[in-house]
Amino acid sequence: QVQLVESGGGLVQAGGSLRVSCAASGRTFSNYPMGWFRQAPGKEREFVAGITGSGGGTGYSDSVKGRFTISRDIAKNTVYLQMNSLKPEDTAVYYCAARSGLRYHIEVSKYDYWGQGTQVTVSS
Repeated sequence: QVQLVESGGGLVQAGGSLRVSCAASGRTFSNYPMGWFRQAPGKEREFVAGITGSGGGTGYSDSVKGRFTISRDIAKNTVYLQMNSLKPEDTAVYYCAARSGLRYHIEVSKYDYWGQGTQVTVSS
């Protein structure tokens, strides 16, 4: 079992930056590829970024590529999402998730563990 707790959300103006964190506890953290997802009101949850267990491989959705950076600190059992050049359309609840396997995945259904989410609001 893996427990995930997100933090770091908040309100920021368009063009600003924010970093959200996901602290993991339970089983060996480095065994699990991780993903960040987001869900805006009235919309489906969507993939934002993913990272392999070792941290050596990452991937991003087209909508955030070049603006967001995912990273992980294995010693701290924490995954981060650095968000720069934020836009109002980035407003959503951001969730981290962990899955068994070798790589992250873009589909929600492929993840086994989820955090409770953290709200990110970008004002125009």
